[in-house]
Amino acid sequence: PEYQTNGRFFVNYTNNSGNTRVAEYVVSTDPNIADPNRIQFIAQINQDFSNHNGGCIKFGLDGMLYVGMGDGGSGNDPNRRSQDPQQLLGKMLRYDVDLPSPFVPADNPFVGNGAVRDEIWHLGLRNPWRFAFDRVTGDMWIGDVGQGAREEVDFIPAGVGGENLGWRCLEGNRCTNLSGCSCSDTTLLGPIQEYNHGQGCSITGGMIYRGSAIPSLAGNYFYADYCSSRIWSLQYDGTSVFNFQVRTNELRPATCNISVIFFFFDLVY
Repeated sequence: PEYQTNGRFFVNYTNNSGNTRVAEYVVSTDPNIADPNRIQFIAQINQDFSNHNGGCIKFGLDGMLYVGMGDGGSGNDPNRRSQDPQQLLGKMLRYDVDLPSPFVPADNPFVGNGAVRDEIWHLGLRNPWRFAFDRVTGDMWIGDVGQGAREEVDFIPAGVGGENLGWRCLEGNRCTNLSGCSCSDTTLLGPIQEYNHGQGCSITGGMIYRGSAIPSLAGNYFYADYCSSRIWSLQYDGTSVFNFQVRTNELRPATCNISVIFFFFDLVY
């Protein structure tokens, strides 16, 4: 936000050691080059394995920076990071980049709770490498990649923090039966939509259409699958999913790919 006046921008990357770094840069006098002397790290998080690094960062309508962190990798979260409240892996993190380090907003849900890290906004994620905010409502939508059976879409209303999205106890709405889990735990928040691996194997979370070119699509969440290239849309009223549509034939001609499609939606969104 306010890049045109302050020149600040933020990057989430994996360094040469395989670990996550979220850094603030400032543009130099050359509009295409960052100032090499003005770098500030917002988060430095070591990864357990080479996969599930997340990577998506977004500013919400509240001006806070949200960082989606995968569970550290391998399969079935062997180090149990997602449900560990003292670990930043497998979480949605929330930072106020206008504060001094450690950049923790006072209204983060676990501030003052010594059992949970202050940076944490949500727990129980596997690999939320694409999430989005509805630019009208501020609601959060997460496409969280599953293990071997389910892919899921998670919805959290604007301003609501502290949810546990269930991994590694739940994969979608499916109980994993992994050790240390209780699938009957009523504090676990299940997805609003899921699909099995007959439909694909890795969800590419999308975005909510708020463009002006196609008014009939306003409020539709578009998402896809990396493996099958299927594309869907749906709407959600806070209780139920409705207007579920398969959009593959409309949006994916043979010469197109999903990354280009979502880039287009970014432009019109």
